[in-house]
Order: sequence, then C-alpha cells, then structure tokens
Amino acid sequence: MISKDIENRIIKYFTQSADVEDLDVLNNWLLDDKNHKIFKSYVKTYFSINLAMNNSEFDKVKAKLLKEINKDKKQSSKIRMLSVFKYAAIAVLFLGLGFLMKNKLLVNETADVVVPREDSIVLELGNGEQQVITETGSAKIIGTSGEVIGNKKDDQLIYEPQENQILEYNTLSVPNGKQFGIVLSDGTRVHLNAGSSITYPTVFEKDVIRRVVLRGEAFFDVIHENNRQFVVNVQDLDVKVYGTKFNVTNYNEDKQTEVVLVEGSVGLSSKESKKDLEEVFLEPGYMGVFNKTDKNIINRKVNTALYTSWMNGNLVFRNVSFENIIQKLERHYNVVIINNNVALANEKFNATIETKHETIEEVFSYFNKVYQIEYQIVENKIIIN
Repeated sequence: MISKDIENRIIKYFTQSADVEDLDVLNNWLLDDKNHKIFKSYVKTYFSINLAMNNSEFDKVKAKLLKEINKDKKQSSKIRMLSVFKYAAIAVLFLGLGFLMKNKLLVNETADVVVPREDSIVLELGNGEQQVITETGSAKIIGTSGEVIGNKKDDQLIYEPQENQILEYNTLSVPNGKQFGIVLSDGTRVHLNAGSSITYPTVFEKDVIRRVVLRGEAFFDVIHENNRQFVVNVQDLDVKVYGTKFNVTNYNEDKQTEVVLVEGSVGLSSKESKKDLEEVFLEPGYMGVFNKTDKNIINRKVNTALYTSWMNGNLVFRNVSFENIIQKLERHYNVVIINNNVALANEKFNATIETKHETIEEVFSYFNKVYQIEYQIVENKIIIN
C-alpha cells in the first residue's frame, strides 16, 4: 500500500498538474525498488486507459485509474516505464521507454542508429607514461620505478601505501560515456563521472595536506584525519574537507562550480574572489556555488539525490535549459549532438533519464513523438532542426 499523498502526486503527474515539488517527492520515492514496481503498475494501467479512452480530463482519468489500480494492485509487472507530460511553461520529462518501445507506441521507423565512440580510460604515471585501463578483470598498478603501487579490480583502482614508497603523481582520465572509481592510499573513495579526470599523489606524505586536482565531476567519500586536511582543487576554487561525502561538478563549459554536501562538512574558498570572503562552510543538504565570472560563492539548500543520481545511472534535471541537457547527453552517451534550433536551446526542462536502460535513439525518438522535435541521424551524429 502507498500513502494517500503519494497516490495524489501520481495522479497529478498523469493529469499534467504536477509541479516541481511533486516531481522531486516522486523521484525520491522511486529510489526504493519496491516503490518502482508499484509505479510501473500505475503506468501500465494509465496507458491502457488513456489509449482506450483518448481522454485526458482529470476527473475521468482519476476515477478510472484508481478503480483499475485497486483492482490490479496484486498483479506483478515486468514492464519498465516512466511517462512524460508538459505542464505550464516547463516541460516535464521522465524517460523510461522499455514499455513504449516494446508496445510500438513510439517506434521510430528509421533504421538509423548512433554508434557511441569507444574511448579508453587512461592512467598517466609520474613520468608521463600512459596505460589503458580496462573496466573488467584485475591487474597490478606498476609505478615508474617498477614497484607495485596498487591494484585494479574491475571498475576501480585501489592504491595501497607501501614501505619506502616513492611519491609521484598519477592522473586518471575517464572519457565520455564511462565512469570509474578510485581508492586513494588513505582509503578515500572517489567515483569519477564521464569526461572527468583527477590528479593525485600515489601516497600522501605525513603531516602534509592531502591535495588532489579535479576536472569534471566526481563524488568523494573522504577519510577524516585530524593531522592531515584533505583539499580538492577545482580551478580557482579549493574545497576543504573535514571528513565527508560530497559531489563536485566543474566541467570546462560550466559557468559555475557546484559542490553538493551529503554528509559531514566542507569549506569553500577562493584566492580569486573579488570580495574578502572567509571560508564558506556548507551543511549537509546544501550546495555551494562558485561563479567563475565574478568569483563569488553562494550556498542554498537542495535535494542532494538529484545531484548524485548519476552514480545510479540516472540524469536528473530541474529547470535546466535544453542546451545544457544536450551537453550532458553528449557526455554520458559519448555522441555528437548538433542543435540548429536556437529557440529550443533556451527552453527549460525537468527531466529524469535512465541512461543505463535507454539508448540515445530512444531518448530522441521520445522527444520527437512528444515535443515534435525534429532531428536526423547523419554520419553518426544527431542533428536537431
């Protein structure tokens, strides 16, 4: 059974009356696999009703939907689906196209497909030597002096401090379309998102600040040590860590750096700030934003799950421009998207995209069917007209 509040929000979602708060509540509720199964049954029932009635009037749909759901609650469903509607001036997008594609409701007749590029994860050693890192199997990490400095186990590198180990800096680069993890020599865990890199020492010196440099996006789970502070440098911003879990986003095309705190405490500081700012501390559930233009730092309360969902294979957007969505789709699917629709670029969307289950063709087929966004696949590129 589900609460009346959740049930009402689902009804509002189906009848195009859900607002951003409703979507955020549902998004958090759907993180539980048990709730995901319940929602699938709602979706299945709604689409059956909608196709039969071809009627989106709120009262009729609500009455019919509740009647059918109450009758069908005990039935299991193997159909994976999230729906899509538009409300007010904001487009609301939940992608989960398995059900629709299987039932040929959104079939794109074209046979054109986009083949993502297969770029490699690369580890650069202290002497500049580069090694290709695979995402499966196990291997030893060999330093520049020939000594073993760690191990690779499937999709992560694990560094372990050795006696008399020579300090050197490694850089792990993860290309678009992939993610990878790393355990630093102090036990700190870092999960790198697509199109990101991190530079770090193979071993942290005693009584010296532990410092790493990030480009792109990563989630950190830092081991707290009283005598050695941990600092993440992202261009002009230092994120000073006091034992915590947090997400940092800082891609080259971003106009700002975002730090979202899940647990613990972090302080943000920048020598480039135009104001004489002291260190800005974040509380759990808050996001710190560093403006790359005016160098100022602000913070605000956020739903942290929206900013860490990428680790579970989801892209979640709230009031984000289509241009920004395209950038993230390119990065996560490792494809080229060319947008020739200037007006569309600035339109704001709310979206949840299941990148592990939906192909880029399915995503754009859905955009085409629902929003009449015209596109072509030409020479392995998606071109929006």
